[in-house]
Amino acid sequence: MLRCLLWTIVAAMRPRVLLIADNLCLRQQLLVLQRRKPRPRLTDADRRFWILAYRRFVGWRTSLLIVKPESVLRWHRQGWRTYWRRRSSRRGKTRRRPIAAELRTLIRRMTMEN
Repeated sequence: MLRCLLWTIVAAMRPRVLLIADNLCLRQQLLVLQRRKPRPRLTDADRRFWILAYRRFVGWRTSLLIVKPESVLRWHRQGWRTYWRRRSSRRGKTRRRPIAAELRTLIRRMTMEN
């Protein structure tokens, strides 16, 4: 009872947007826990939700109950690594047209003469 009273007092002092975000985070976890097959599993959409919460919501750690905050940080880092790996591996798909062979020979000749 005392715990609920303290939570109500703290909630009354927080801005409304933070309360809405906190409520959204708690509801998302409730949806995950209601998916009981053998045990609740997080999907990629759930992971993306927590990554967005991490980036946009200041108090995301306080409302996170079903996984560790370190897991969310790891997912975020892993997503960035994957993004940059894919982006940098487009070596064969450059948008720049290849330089003609005669232009390359002209450039080489000019560098040798200079």
